[in-house]
Amino acid sequence: MDYVREKLMITTERLVLRLFQTPDAAAVATLCNNNNIYKNTLYLPYPYSLNDALSWMGHHYDNFMADKNYEFAVTDKETGELFGAIALSNNKSFNHGEIAYWIGEPYWGNGYATEAARAILQFAFEEKKLHKVFARYFLSNLASGKVMEKIGMKKEGILKEHVIKDSKYEDLVYCGIINEMINN
Repeated sequence: MDYVREKLMITTERLVLRLFQTPDAAAVATLCNNNNIYKNTLYLPYPYSLNDALSWMGHHYDNFMADKNYEFAVTDKETGELFGAIALSNNKSFNHGEIAYWIGEPYWGNGYATEAARAILQFAFEEKKLHKVFARYFLSNLASGKVMEKIGMKKEGILKEHVIKDSKYEDLVYCGIINEMINN
């Protein structure tokens, strides 16, 4: 991972994680207006419109600069094509953050979520000096659990029927990892 502070950008072997820009809204709307993305995410609306994308992107820069939340577009390093999004929250009171992500269905199975998650975890620990990073996923979304496992997160527990999604209670699996690299 290479983080360029001035550009608010992270590069990996195949990806560039960068701030969203207004022209990304159309691609975000297209990728997110997908029932398979919707059913595996906690807060994404469905159907998903261009206005939803613009509204979501509206506070990214300010949140980034305020050290609250870092929302990155996951893009192809060569072509700039948008694959999805990855975010890291920053809870300064507890010195921890949560990773959340989605990858557009046409790009599933290529390891982009894992590559982006590994980079954001490194960003969390090396740049932001967080003590812990956690993530959560629906028990029904095993692919997301695999991503967390691949980046070294351990399952910490399952909150039974913790949220309602489409009038159905869903179990939430919590995973976490402690930053062993710094003295906390």
